[in-house]
Formats: sequence, structure tokens, C-alpha cells
Amino acid sequence: MSTIHRLTGAAYGMHLADQIALVSVPLVAVLAFGASPEVIGVLVACQSAAHLVGSIPFGILADRKQLRSLAILSAAMSAAGFAGAVASIFFGTVVGFGGAITFAGFGVVLFGLTALSILPRAVAPQHLAGANASIEIPRAISSFAVPLAIGLAIDKTPASLIFAIACTASGVAVLASMSLPTFHVVQKPAKRVLPQILEGARYVVRHRLLLPISLCAVFWNLAFAALLVIMVPAIKEIYRLDPGTFGICLAAFGLAAILGSWLAGRFSNRISPSIILLFGPGSSVLAACGLLAIQPGTREIWLYAAFFLLGFGPSMWLVVQNSVRQLVTPPAMLGRVNAVIQTAIYGIRPLGALLGGLVAGSAGPQAALGFVAIAYLASFAVSVFSGLRSVTSFGSLGAPSSD
Repeated sequence: MSTIHRLTGAAYGMHLADQIALVSVPLVAVLAFGASPEVIGVLVACQSAAHLVGSIPFGILADRKQLRSLAILSAAMSAAGFAGAVASIFFGTVVGFGGAITFAGFGVVLFGLTALSILPRAVAPQHLAGANASIEIPRAISSFAVPLAIGLAIDKTPASLIFAIACTASGVAVLASMSLPTFHVVQKPAKRVLPQILEGARYVVRHRLLLPISLCAVFWNLAFAALLVIMVPAIKEIYRLDPGTFGICLAAFGLAAILGSWLAGRFSNRISPSIILLFGPGSSVLAACGLLAIQPGTREIWLYAAFFLLGFGPSMWLVVQNSVRQLVTPPAMLGRVNAVIQTAIYGIRPLGALLGGLVAGSAGPQAALGFVAIAYLASFAVSVFSGLRSVTSFGSLGAPSSD
């Protein structure tokens, strides 16, 4: 079994567990703890905190430590966190539950950064896009299947059992990670943390491809976070449909992500990467315009089509931009560069949610949809007016050497 197949097996376990947590935490907070909206908000913030707090230090670890060991550690952290969530539900402690899902989230963050650093060491550059697609498909499948399954089973399934399944999935990831080979580690003298972080940030800001990739992702996630906040009010007030339509919209998004990731892995070496790097944010603009154009009484299928488009193009973009990142970044800096970009992405999501809620509350959901469309347009503009449109092939990219 190849390294990519083993890493993909671990990715299935980790993404399944992570999606269970993302979908279940608000539901379990109400069903198991009778939590107020304020407490639910804190618990959801705990999950985001793992990305914000953990990305930078874990990125440094990925540059300096044995990647196989980090993969095993990340999966074990996730399993331990979800086991703690089961225990917290059993003993009825919401504080323990919040701490447990935060700890599990740190495991997910560490695994994601570790996997991105493993791939360029495991495959040749011409096969990198296919390898990135292999580890993104588990995320896409989980984002489609888990919300549907939990939506159907949440009323009949004990909350502790849901997180026991997440713990088991993480355990599978531990076993898969243990089968990974060891990777060469360059021994370096110890350095202070802040200069290492700044070195990664400077590399991103000064690079003609990494900076637009980062800005494109920041504007896209700003828009997407706002959209998630305003869609339920929009469904009720603008489209005059049942709020449950939102769940099917997310399922359409997940289904599109599966297809987009698969197609990117199969065909990104046959067409210019610049086409996908422009199509991803460009298709998001079209989807947002579609949401603005839908009138009250229109069939739900058009909402689902908009969310399908929103998941399809960006999932292809994610695979290709990950490959570009891995090719243009020196291997010794890859963990820090990925961490800087990931921190920017997850740092913007709370702001997007706040701005979406503010605009919707003050000017109505129609105006908030306009805000979303403008943010997606900014994401597309960054791509069009940057070096991303000149990436004609993966073979033309290469990282400079680094100490």
C-alpha cells in the first residue's frame, strides 16, 4: 500500500470525526446540556479556537519534527478529545465537553498541517494534484454524508454514542498513521519561535503566487462565513421556503465538493492550473449572483444549484492551490507557510460571521446577500489581477532551496 493510500485512510478517519463534531456540537449542546444560545456560541467558538491558536505552533513542529510521529500524535489527540467528550456527556459537565472538543480540534489542525507537509515528500511534482485530491475527497464525502446522517439520527441516537463514533474514527486514523513511513528530518539549531513565524509570513507576503492565494482564500471565507449566518433568514424572508431547505443546500455543497475534488485530481495535469485558479472564485461569484436573482416562490432546486456551484469550483481550486503552495515553498518552510495561510483563513471566518449578521440585522438579508457577492467578487479580482493567471503548468513551478 502506497504512502498516499495510507495517508488517505487516516484522512477519512480524521475528517469523519471532525465533521461529526462540527455538525453535532450545537445539537448535543441543546439535547444533552440544555445549553442557551450564548453557551452554544461559546462551544462553537471553542472549535474555531483550535485553528486560530494551534496553526502557527503546529506549523513550526511540521517543519522540525518527524512527520509520521506528528500524524500519529494528531490522530491520538483527536481520539482522546472525543473520548473526553463522551465522558463529559455521561457526567453532564458542559465545561468538560467544551475542553474536550477543543483538544480534539487541536488534533485535527495538527493532522491537516502534517498531511500537507507529507505529500510533496511522498509523490513526484507531476502527481501532486492527484495526491492532494486524494486527501481532500474524504473531507468532501464527510461534509456531504455526516450532516444527512446526523439529521436523520439525532432524535433517536444517544449523544454519547455520536461522539463515541467520532472517537472510533480517530482511532482508525491512529492505526492508518502508524503504517506511514518515516521521513527525513533536517536537524537544525534551535531558533526562537517569533522569528520563525515572521520568516514564514514574510515568504507568503513577498511571493507572487502565495500572497494572491492567501487573499483569495481570505475574501472567499469572509463571504462564506457571512453566507452561513444569513441563509436561514434569507430562506424564510426572501425565498419563503422551509428552513430545512438550508440542510439540503449544505448537502448539495458537499456533493459538489466530492465531484470537484475528484475531477481536479483526474484532470488538473491536463489543463492549465490557471483555469482552475480562476474558475474557483469566478464560479462563486456566479453562485452569489444566482442567490441574489432567485425570487420568492421559485423552486428550491435553484437554491440547491447555487450551493452546488459554490462547492464545485472552490473544491477544485483548493486541490490546485494546495499543489501550487507545496511546489513553490521550500520544504523546510512548508509547515510555517501553511500555518500562516491557515491562520489568516480561519481568523477571517468569525469576522465574516459578525459582518453577515450585522448587515442582515441592520439592512435585511437581501443587502447581506449583496455583501456576500461583493466579497466573492473581491476574491475573484485578486486571482484575475495577479500571477495566478500565468500558472500554465505545475512543471513550471519550483521552490528555491532553503537552509
